[in-house]
Amino acid sequence: MKKLILLFLMILLALVVAFAMGWLSPADRSAEEAEAAAERLHPVGPSFDADSAYAFVGAQCAFGPRAMNTSAHDRCGDWIARKFSEYGCEVSSQHARLRGYDGTMLNSRNIIARYRPAATTRILLCAHWDTRPWADNDPDSTHWRKPIDGANDGASGVAVMLEIARQLHLSGGLTIGVDFVCLDAEDWGTPQWANSQDSEDTWALGAQYFAAHLPAGYEARYGILLDMVGGQGARFYREGFSMQFAPEIVKKVWRAARAAGFGSYFPKADGGMITDDHVPLNRIANIPTIDLIAFYPDCTQSSFGPTWHTLDDNLEHIDRHTLKAVGQTVIQTLFTEK
Repeated sequence: MKKLILLFLMILLALVVAFAMGWLSPADRSAEEAEAAAERLHPVGPSFDADSAYAFVGAQCAFGPRAMNTSAHDRCGDWIARKFSEYGCEVSSQHARLRGYDGTMLNSRNIIARYRPAATTRILLCAHWDTRPWADNDPDSTHWRKPIDGANDGASGVAVMLEIARQLHLSGGLTIGVDFVCLDAEDWGTPQWANSQDSEDTWALGAQYFAAHLPAGYEARYGILLDMVGGQGARFYREGFSMQFAPEIVKKVWRAARAAGFGSYFPKADGGMITDDHVPLNRIANIPTIDLIAFYPDCTQSSFGPTWHTLDDNLEHIDRHTLKAVGQTVIQTLFTEK
């Protein structure tokens, strides 16, 4: 009797599976199989060196706060351009005079570094390199008008891009082109202590300019923005505008994170909608661009983490493991591109 019951259950299970498979279209089954395959560890491309990236963060911070219209800002910009040139990139600068929220004219410089400039298939990687002039989210109000080091908010994204450029230069194994764009004047947005009303147009000024003044004939398959990608305890949730404008790129990058072994840093969960450099790239330049930006859902001080726009955004609070997770994920994405 037990054998009959067991046989019956086996037949019933087979029928259920067959019935379920019948309801799945070939496209659905293909998508499920691709998702399951992505869960398996399969790293490709060179190894991202987190120690090197950490050193790049430190080198930027050594200039001091890189707020707009300061000598530290200008000297760091020259250093960034030289480093990309050392790693075989064709480097140019896009200069502009941009008006800040308070009418201040900002001497802006977008730095464009092209790896394999002759390649027609291109991926855009970008990050802002300026720093916040005011620590207006610091728990100590006496610090609100002081500039920040911007180790995470600014330097970390540039550092990851520099290390990727260095690895591409060393390996020479990537056949597609990559454009590293260091965007300026991102963090001159209206401070919390200002009397004027905050507007999203006061942020990402360099990205707005770049999106409206693309190099002649410029095209990119898609873009990835790196913002605050070195913080302690950081996790990267699916950002809202990224899901609105480029959901397939989000899936691609999250799949790459799992394949590279860093899926725990990229939860399959949604974060907020962030006004950032990727918004004008999507809206103005029509380049589908996603934002890899840290999201701390349980942090009471800020969902961007405890150091955001505070004097604690310094090298002491940069985590090599976070840099590694993001950098290796981007390398995995690039080396799985056809």
